[in-house]
Amino acid sequence: MPAQQVVILGSSGSIGTSTLDVISRNSARYSVFALVAGKNIDTVYQQVIEHKPKYVVMNDEDAANALSAQLSGFATEVMSGTRAMCEVASHDDVDIVMSAIVGAAGLLPTLAAVESGKKVLLANKESLVMSGKLFMDKVKKHGATLLPIDSEHNAIFQCMPREMQQGTTTDFSPLGIHKILLTGSGGPFLNRDIHTLSQVTVAEAVAHPNWSMGQKISVDSATMMNKGLEFIEAKWLFDCQADDIEVVIHPQSMIHSMVQYQDGSVIAQMGQPDMRTPIAYGLAYPDRIDAGVQPLDFSRMKDFTFTEPDYNRYPNLQLAIEACRLGQAATTTLNAANEISVAAFLQGKIGFMDIFKVNEQVLSNSALGELDTMEEIIDMDAQARRLAQELVLRQVG
Repeated sequence: MPAQQVVILGSSGSIGTSTLDVISRNSARYSVFALVAGKNIDTVYQQVIEHKPKYVVMNDEDAANALSAQLSGFATEVMSGTRAMCEVASHDDVDIVMSAIVGAAGLLPTLAAVESGKKVLLANKESLVMSGKLFMDKVKKHGATLLPIDSEHNAIFQCMPREMQQGTTTDFSPLGIHKILLTGSGGPFLNRDIHTLSQVTVAEAVAHPNWSMGQKISVDSATMMNKGLEFIEAKWLFDCQADDIEVVIHPQSMIHSMVQYQDGSVIAQMGQPDMRTPIAYGLAYPDRIDAGVQPLDFSRMKDFTFTEPDYNRYPNLQLAIEACRLGQAATTTLNAANEISVAAFLQGKIGFMDIFKVNEQVLSNSALGELDTMEEIIDMDAQARRLAQELVLRQVG
């Protein structure tokens, strides 16, 4: 059986590099067709040397030109821009697309893969936060296979009955499901004095206690906006309502999420905090393959603890849950505002607690109408970004 051809959107990031690691352990089953990245020439160059893809697409044209010069004599073709990303994601020879570009930039190439009926491994939660109903409608219309890769959603998927996994039903009640329990570590400031959060530095915010992630996602974890975005993503992935989802703080990050059933049973998925496990599950589903991850040693494990989230500590989480209840325009707006505010914090333009202030003000000052087309979604995203930039320029005054 020929190897399945894989496109990795976001190959230079943590999910992309972990995906390549899993592929290298299972090279008889998977081959890299194309790599898509931003500006990290050195990392992508090494990936090309090792995996020999047919295509590389860089988001930045200058980076593409520089990489192309370095790869002179290689068979790999180097391109740039969103259109080229969409072309490789929808290529006839491609079987699987890993969607791991952080933020709104991943939406269009991910949709291109969906519209071509690919098996899409979704690690880009923003695609569903921005365009949930439209996105899921396209999955059904084009017969794409959508598998969640975020550790929490992958865990929920694994704990669901087979009927839900296979999409033969999206109705909770006949399957006896009571509630989705979405776990989160609480990030690096779970036990920090709440009155000192305004003094948090960038270095402190990106130092996650359990997971190795990029800067943006690490800050989102520190504010728990990441859990809020995952809350919204879960609503669309599992076709449920906000009341069907409950966030639980679990600092050890060993139980990745749970499904509670009407008979009192709770099914949980456990494992090391290593993204190679859900990546391997998504690549091989319904089979299991080597992910390079050691199993848990229960004789050495510490006690598990669980608490409710404190919304005074994590106002961004509460804001995201409120946006989920308000609908698509609110979640699109909040995601855009958060990308701008987090970038501003990372650049030293605003403080840590100002991230919430920007997000809250953008959401409260936006006209939240119906969004029925991709053009309307992109326009709403752009409006929210402009408003967020204005607030940042005023330093959230």
